[in-house]
Amino acid sequence: MPSFDIVSEVNKQEVRNAVDQTNKEVTNRFDFKGSDARVEQADYVLTVYADDEFKLDQVQDILNAKLIKRGIDIKCLELGKPEKISGNKLKRTVTVKTGIEPELAKKIVKLIKDSKLKVQASIQGESVRVSGPKKDTLQETIALVRKSITEFPLQFTNFRD
Repeated sequence: MPSFDIVSEVNKQEVRNAVDQTNKEVTNRFDFKGSDARVEQADYVLTVYADDEFKLDQVQDILNAKLIKRGIDIKCLELGKPEKISGNKLKRTVTVKTGIEPELAKKIVKLIKDSKLKVQASIQGESVRVSGPKKDTLQETIALVRKSITEFPLQFTNFRD
């Protein structure tokens, strides 16, 4: 029976490359001369440092542009509140969300069941497995989910006959 998985994955190496490019651009830009603006990465948690709120937003914009250029959807970023470190230096924690959260997985399964397509959807950890008797109905399901779920980046992987 044909099946596929609905997942939300982010390539960690591409995130690392985007962080490196952001740091390189920040060190070379004239408006950041003498400032302590940078981005640090610890797994899927990024920390953006800057001297003031304006520069913090500027570094975040550069990071977003580099992530988009590397093919990472910025809808998977969860921005934290800016925190004061010392003086007027600020930091912001940015979490890169991976995996489908349980409430979104339930929403996807309900959407598929309500569509009356002849497929079965089941939640498997941080992914949703969809199986059905025909490839055409699975492709209709992919189109339905792409059209309906726009608030979070989803990928359709592991398509098997």
